[in-house]
Amino acid sequence: MAVRTKPVHAATKKSRPHAPRPRPIEDLPDLDRTIHERLRLGIVSALAINESLSFNDLRRLLKTTDGNLSVHARKLEDARYITCHKFFEGRIPRTEYRLTPSGRRALENYITQMEHLIRRTRGG
Repeated sequence: MAVRTKPVHAATKKSRPHAPRPRPIEDLPDLDRTIHERLRLGIVSALAINESLSFNDLRRLLKTTDGNLSVHARKLEDARYITCHKFFEGRIPRTEYRLTPSGRRALENYITQMEHLIRRTRGG
């Protein structure tokens, strides 16, 4: 048994006000997706204010897991934004990270782009 519905006529539709047209956002920066991710931004930022940090230091600072830190640090290494130096202190393995000059430039560029975006958002 088919259910019959009444056709909706233009006169019976509730009139909705037209939504305002969105204002275009011009010159949006093309953010570096490698740095833009929260944990990677944290790694690069921490290394920007410290000459070097151990794996354990970064893990504690960023309150993350070993696995998460490893994955994100590897992406930054692949992009050549950080270096990783593994060594032994006695019989204890150590991992130390440093920000590279290209990583510092990428971070500075990212910060400049975010500042520009914030100014645009605030109408400046």
